[in-house]
Amino acid sequence: MRAVIQRVKRASVTIENKLFSEINHGLLILLGIETADNDEDIEWLSKKISQLRIFNDSNSVMNLDVREVKGSMIVVSQFTLHAKTKKGNRPSYINAAVPDIAIPLYEKFVKQLQLDSAVPVKTGQFGAMMDVELINDGPVTIFIDSKNRE
Repeated sequence: MRAVIQRVKRASVTIENKLFSEINHGLLILLGIETADNDEDIEWLSKKISQLRIFNDSNSVMNLDVREVKGSMIVVSQFTLHAKTKKGNRPSYINAAVPDIAIPLYEKFVKQLQLDSAVPVKTGQFGAMMDVELINDGPVTIFIDSKNRE
């Protein structure tokens, strides 16, 4: 499971010119799910993101997590995070999970993130063509891969 986490002042998802979801201060999470992902990946990644101390404290030091700043999160499915670009110029998505596998894992991740963080968690719509807008805060952008826990 791969995630790109962006600290945002605001983020929203629009589908077919209609606002689907939005948050203010918090985290935008682009989530890529691969075939090999399982419950262990969900639990580890959710806990890691929920406790990620990337918000400034009163001394302007990144020392607070999303709950401590009363933020929100929005999770958007992003199969392209598993792009393979070694050969040629057209990315391969062979490792990205098919919808039958990915959708239940995505939904379970969102629920786990809600439990672990105790903050509002909104979503995009899995498989939809989405317009994702955001205003980065910082910018602060973090990449995490549950298979490469560095």
